[in-house]
This record gives sequence, structure tokens and C-alpha cells, in this order.
Amino acid sequence: MNHSLSDDSSLPITSRKIFVSLDTTARSRGSDKVAKQVESVLNAQPELAATLVRNGSRGMFWLEPLLEISTPKGRVAYGPVQAEDVNNIINQHCFDDISEHPLCLGLTEELPWFKSQQRLTFARVGIIDPIDVEDYITHGGFVGLSNALSKTSQQLVDEVKESGLRGRGGAAFPTGIKWQTVLDEPEQQKYIVCNADEGDSGTFADRMLMEGDPLVLIEGMIIAGLSVGADQGYIYLRSEYPQAHSILNQAIDNAKTAGYLGDNICGSEHSFHLEVRLGAGAYICGEETSLLESLEGKRGLVRAKPPLPAIEGLFGQPTVVNNVISLASVPYILSHGGESYRDFGMGRSRGTLPIQLAGNIAQGGLVELAFGISLNELLQQYGNGCKSKRAMRSVQVGGPLGAYLPEEQWDTALDYEEFSSIGAVLGHGGIVAFDDTVDMAAQARFAMEFCEVESCGKCTPCRIGAVRGVEVIDKITDEKNDPQQRQDSVDLLHDLCDTMEFGSLCAMGGMTPFPVRSALKFFPDDFLPHPSTQKAQ
Repeated sequence: MNHSLSDDSSLPITSRKIFVSLDTTARSRGSDKVAKQVESVLNAQPELAATLVRNGSRGMFWLEPLLEISTPKGRVAYGPVQAEDVNNIINQHCFDDISEHPLCLGLTEELPWFKSQQRLTFARVGIIDPIDVEDYITHGGFVGLSNALSKTSQQLVDEVKESGLRGRGGAAFPTGIKWQTVLDEPEQQKYIVCNADEGDSGTFADRMLMEGDPLVLIEGMIIAGLSVGADQGYIYLRSEYPQAHSILNQAIDNAKTAGYLGDNICGSEHSFHLEVRLGAGAYICGEETSLLESLEGKRGLVRAKPPLPAIEGLFGQPTVVNNVISLASVPYILSHGGESYRDFGMGRSRGTLPIQLAGNIAQGGLVELAFGISLNELLQQYGNGCKSKRAMRSVQVGGPLGAYLPEEQWDTALDYEEFSSIGAVLGHGGIVAFDDTVDMAAQARFAMEFCEVESCGKCTPCRIGAVRGVEVIDKITDEKNDPQQRQDSVDLLHDLCDTMEFGSLCAMGGMTPFPVRSALKFFPDDFLPHPSTQKAQ
């Protein structure tokens, strides 16, 4: 059942709208040129009485640039569209039915890939004008905040606990427990910090949401502030996201003007102020304590725990640090109830997860589904196999620190505990596919090399271990070494992985062994010496 919100079918015929995405991926595929051509056609033909809306992406990236036209039956999709197709599409489309144009895909929300999703957090993405407060309200926005204003802080925290929401940034820590810790701290200055430093390979859910529905994140952060007694929030945004940066700032300004941010929000006694801060361009700043150091204007180094950020966080004050998707899920919970959100999912993994399909995949994009679908279903039903048309060989889930999964593990359900039971991580929901031409020894080497480059350098197992890891993998694949020497290097690599996993200060060094060990275990033949594995030093 698709829970996306679209009321285009009820629009009067005079409310003619043409939608072209301003999402970064859509723009990279030419959506700005398409939008410019739409404007040109509409200016030349004022009798069409239509307006252009730059919306977020529906997540079907292989169909971008996607052009949608409103009709009484719903939005009709065309794609992938180029600028030269626009005039023909608009002039063939009569704004009241489905066209027979060769690029016409039919009603957007009837497309099988889209219709089968459960869009809760992403319900408005691709539907609304991202920075239009009235459009947001029309599609159910700020209902959660309205409900929250009538509850006590403890009632709000209890509702989030009831939902079963866990951190969507990767750690999967229960959100309500984190909020309860901050709430229980004595009354003082408290902060809400949104971790928008999305750096994992194959992940783009945070960016898509911030570009397509930033007001849901803003609403979630306001509710978080009400829940724990915080009146100041910061969005720590990845510096590589200029489009999201611009849209977020516009959305914040519009929310302030409408009375949803600042002093006495919505005429209440509560206040909440929100600012965007750009990240330092370092992967390690996605780790919450390193992020806080950077936010304070310091070098992004990992802090030792305890104390936890919930007790001593930003500027030494109690701080909620949550991922974009975690915070953006809260308005649904407060508008529909924690039990409604909990009805989705399986086991201890409740609600939905925005899943990102990337790498060598035919149909890359974002799918929001309840926990429990198998990895294989995602790869075939939604991803449609490899883009190269070759056999899929390996899949990495959870970013560059996630394990490489062979085909025999693809029946695993997307569930935090199920993935943990096979030595894998679900992380932020990013899935990167590889076909049968991939060199898994090279991928294992890349994991160590990535850690070497991105380590903050504070702890020895991570800082030095990653350097040694690259060297040891090179010895394993070096044809000049005899079999015994290579086996000794394999044993040494396992010992090194143990040291990194159990001795590192944070997950950067602690999880780097996951992809290395999985490559060694499931693809051992790739570590046999052959010329293609030799790397330039």
C-alpha cells in the first residue's frame, strides 16, 4: 500500500501544474534544461494557464528527468525527458487525460515500482513545492507539531518510544531512549543537532529529503526540542550538498515568517531557533562526537565515551544528536500515533526504511519500505538486476564500512538483528551492487585505504592499522611471494582486523574489518595473485 500524499485528482482544471524535479540527481541528468524549456513554452502559450513547480524527485532516478502534468485523475508522468521533447509533450497533453506520447508512463502513483512502497517519511517528496509552507500544510504538514504542542515533554518522549523508532543513521539506537536521557537532565540549555553529514557511499536519502521536503525535517526538530526542553537546533550539513543548503535556508526563513520557528512558535510559550552549519568535508564528522567538535569550531576528532552526548554534548550541554531520517520520521509519529508507525516492520525493527539502490544497478533510486523485505527482492524487483546486464556477484550494504554480501546471503530480510546475525550492517540503508567483473581483493584494499584517508587519527588502531592493512593486502596479492608467505599475511590481516575492531575509539576503525573479512571469507580466489590486483604505490 502506497502512503504517498497526492491530491492532484481533486484539483480544478484551472489549477494546471507541470512538475520538474530540482533534486541534485535529476539536475545532473538535465532537469534544469527541461524546466527552462517548460517555462519557455508556457510563456509563449499563455492560453495554457499552467504553472511550473520544481519539486523533489520521486526516487526513480533511471527515469529522470521526470516531467509530471496534473490532471483530474492524478499526475501523469513522462520520462526520461530531454529539453527537445518538452514542446511536443505539452502540446499533445490536454491536462485532463493520459497522453499517448511515447514517453508517457501513465499515472505516476500507479507505476508498479512506486505504488508498492510504503511512503511515510517520504510521503510528500516529489509531491509538493519543497519550500512552500502552505503546500506543506495542505499535504498534512505541521499536524504532528500541532498535536505536540498539546502534550507534555514526557508524553512526547513516550510516543516516540511507543513507535519503536531507532536511529536511521546506522547505529539503530532507540530514539526514545536517547530523548529520555536528555529530558531527564536538569533544566538547562539543551540542543537538538541534526546529523546531515551523509557520507556513506551509495547513500542519498538525507539529501533527497532535504531537497524535496525540508519542512518535515524542520518540524521533526521542533518536536524534538519540545520533547526534551531544547530551544536551539543545528543542522550539520555535508559541505558537498549546495542545493540542499540553499533549499534548507529558504525553508527555514519561510517557516520563521509563518511563525513555526523563533520565539513563541504558533502563538505558544515555546521557542525554537534553527540554523544550518556546513560540515568540514571529513567523513569522520558523520560520527556524532566528531561532529560536535566540528560544530564547536574545532578539528573533527572523536571524543571518548562516556560521557555520552545526551549528557555532555554540544558545548558541554545535554544534546540530542539524530540523523535526518530519524528526525523526519517524528512528524508522522505525532500526527498518526506511535502505534501506527509501529505497525510497520518486523521484530525490533519498526516503521519504514528509505532504501537507496546504487552501484551497478539497472533501476537506481530510493525506495521506502517497511522493514522485512529481503535483499534479493530489492535487487531484482526494484533494482531490476545489474545495469551492465551481467550477473550480480556482490552487494555492499551500509556504506564503505559494511560487509560485502555474496548471493547466498541475499535472502536476508532487511532487519537490524537479521543483518547482525550474518556479520553485516544495515546502516543508513545504502545498497551498492557489483557485477561479476568486480575484484573483491581490490574492494578489500579500498576499505583499508578509505580508513587510512578518512581516519581522524586520534587512536592508534585506526590511524596505523589502516596503513598496515593496505600493506598486508598488497603482500597477499603479490605474485612474488610464495604460498606460505601469502598465508602468513592472511593470518596477519585477521589479527590486524581484530585489533582494529576491538581497539578503535569509534566505528571508523572498528567497522573497517567488516568489508575486509567478508571479502576474504566469501571471495578467497580474488586474493590469489594476478596482475590486475597489483596497485601502483
